[in-house]
Order: sequence, then structure tokens, then C-alpha cells
Amino acid sequence: MIELRGVSKRFRRHRVLKGIDLRIARGDRVALVGSNGAGKTTLIRCLLGEYRCEGKVTIGGLSPREHRTEVLRRVGFVPQISPPLKMPVGQLIGFSAGVCDSDPERMYEVAERLGLDARAIRHRPFDRLSGGMKQKLLIAIALGRDCDLLVLDEPAANLDPEARHNFFHLLAERKEQVAMIISSHRLDEVATLVNRVVEMDQGQVVLDDHVADEVAMTSLLHARIELARPSDAFAATIRSWGFATRDDGLSWEGEVAGADRLRFLGTLSRYAALMQGIHLEEVERHAA
Repeated sequence: MIELRGVSKRFRRHRVLKGIDLRIARGDRVALVGSNGAGKTTLIRCLLGEYRCEGKVTIGGLSPREHRTEVLRRVGFVPQISPPLKMPVGQLIGFSAGVCDSDPERMYEVAERLGLDARAIRHRPFDRLSGGMKQKLLIAIALGRDCDLLVLDEPAANLDPEARHNFFHLLAERKEQVAMIISSHRLDEVATLVNRVVEMDQGQVVLDDHVADEVAMTSLLHARIELARPSDAFAATIRSWGFATRDDGLSWEGEVAGADRLRFLGTLSRYAALMQGIHLEEVERHAA
């Protein structure tokens, strides 16, 4: 479905991409990982037709540069940095739905599942929204349309835990119908969402491997954490995950999306010296 052959990109004397060869099929959920400057964003922009490049890029047999309008109708894109749009929310949804010939009501419905009442803020300019609201709206526009490819650049970075869990449900509903490219500078942020890892370094693909796909994207974990002593820093961090304590801060409980387990454990690792016990148990899966 997606093919990149010998894709290179140069900015003046600096060669950012160095002969990228990739094939991505429908049903592939690809983690595109690498440090800042590895070439991930440039590769995405070539894929979306924003940059001219050497080599060949096709999506469904079409060049995104030469057939940009037709290709972008079939692509849902969530950028890492929200665009500085002054357009009101309702107008933005209407415009986006018109471009891809989709029903704007689907975008409103996806936004609601993410915890954003887009109708209530339809007259508010996009650039006046909070970071989390912007992210939810951009995800709603990308997922509230029929597409063959989802390109998600750090898509859940500004989402609260409940919104992240519902976002993972939305991805799970589409995983067999589309190809997904999920870009991140950290594999643990996206590892349980994907079935393939492509790592870039200095403009080249240094790893391309399929990975185990055993964690349900819709699973939910109940977590209980026991501490040796209370910590204000830990309390502030764990509350941001929606956890609560019933005593003096020594025991905390909450729920974590299964797809977030590695990210969650990475957060806890910063407080390893405080830990006396961590218990994770999968609870009943439910619809978002």
C-alpha cells in the first residue's frame, strides 16, 4: 500500500534522508522511532507530499506530491505540533469533512469519545484552545473520516489518561482496515500499540522488525502501588495518571490503559527507591 524506494532528502548541504526503502501494508501498525534529528518528521513530510525528494514515494500507487489532493483524502494525519489556526472549531470541522468528503457528525462523535464537547466550543478559535483540547480535536478530525493510512506524530502526548484509553479503543477499531505510522522518539510510548518497529538514525533505517502483538489495545489494568514512605513528588506524578490514595500517601490505586503499561512503568521507575510493591491486574474490558 505504501512504498518508499531510495527516498533521499537534502537541505542545502545537509542530507537528512539517505536512501530510505520501506513497504507498509494495510494492517501494519508501525512505530517510527528515533532520536530528535533522526529524520522521522522529514520522512513523514515526504510521505504526505509536503517535500520534494529524490526516489519514489507512493500511497495506493499514487504519488502524494503529484496527486496530493486525492492522496490526502485517504490519509488521517495528527501532527506533533498543532497548527496556528484562527479558524473557529465548527468551521474547521466542516472544512476538514468537506476536503475528505466525510460526515462532520462523525468527527463530533469521536471528539465526544475523547472527552471533548466540540459542539459547545464550535465558535471558539482553534488557537485559543488548550493543548489537550487541540490534540483531541485533531485526533477527532483524523479518525472521524474514512482513510487508508493514519499518520500519528506523538499523538497522545497531551491527552489525559482517560482520553488516552479511549484513543486506544478508537485505534483498535481501525487496526485491520488501515495502515498506521505512529512516530515517537521513545519506543516505550507506543510499543504496545504496534506490530512493527522501524527505527531511524541519522537519516537511515537501522531496524525494521515485526514485534509480538499480544497486548490488547483496549485492555484496562487496575494498579495498586505501595510505598515505603510518602513523597510529594510521587503524589503529584501519580495524581496526573488519575490515581488516588485512601490513607497517608503510602498506598495508591488507579486504572491504566493496557497500551500504556510500558509508559506507566517507565514513570514508576523514577521512584524505584520508594517502592515496596506494585500490583497490576487486567480488569474487564469495556467499550469506550
